[in-house]
Amino acid sequence: MIGNTVIQLQNVDIFQQKHLVLSNVHLQIEKGEFVYLIGQTGSGKSSLLKIIYGDLHIAGGEGHAGGYDLKKLTDKDVPFLRRKLGIVFQDFQLLTDRTVEDNLRFVLNATGWKDKKQIAERIRDVLEKVGLRSKIRKMPHELSGGEQQRVVIARALLNDPEIILADEPTGNLDPETSEEVMFLLKEISRSGTAVLMATHDYHIIRTFPSRIIKCENGKVVDHARID
Repeated sequence: MIGNTVIQLQNVDIFQQKHLVLSNVHLQIEKGEFVYLIGQTGSGKSSLLKIIYGDLHIAGGEGHAGGYDLKKLTDKDVPFLRRKLGIVFQDFQLLTDRTVEDNLRFVLNATGWKDKKQIAERIRDVLEKVGLRSKIRKMPHELSGGEQQRVVIARALLNDPEIILADEPTGNLDPETSEEVMFLLKEISRSGTAVLMATHDYHIIRTFPSRIIKCENGKVVDHARID
């Protein structure tokens, strides 16, 4: 993998247990690129994301993500790979018993940060980026759905990832809030962090056109933009 390529898959076969989900996958994503991942339920979108963040192993072919060789990835490597990736899920997965600040501190502590001053600065920095600096002391239940998703995006940004993997990040949000989250994700890609976003929402794709890859019939197909 060379230059600005942050994800590269070549001739990759993806299995769930012993079932072949996707075969002969070719995918290349560059630094700062915004890419939609579409396809029907069960078409392999989540399996493709799991290959990239090390939850599934490559059965055949070659794969690199965040500087890691996915073919040689060991269980010990996975936490380090995930520091290079930011992961945003539809169901926020915030720790409900602690504040926004403590949710973010938990991740930094878990990924090896030690210096309390640096931790505090990093938390303030990512909350500033997502427009939630004033909510630092709030509990998740005191935030709207859109604000919770912004915290999740802030959490994904903590370790300055090369790419954000977003799995249906607007799935539980109303249209107006979805657009706010999309503006934020687009801004993040413009600043140099690639974004790969799985979605079913064609209104979002038409409103924020970008490159599209589609899982269908056991393959991954690169589509033109939908404008």
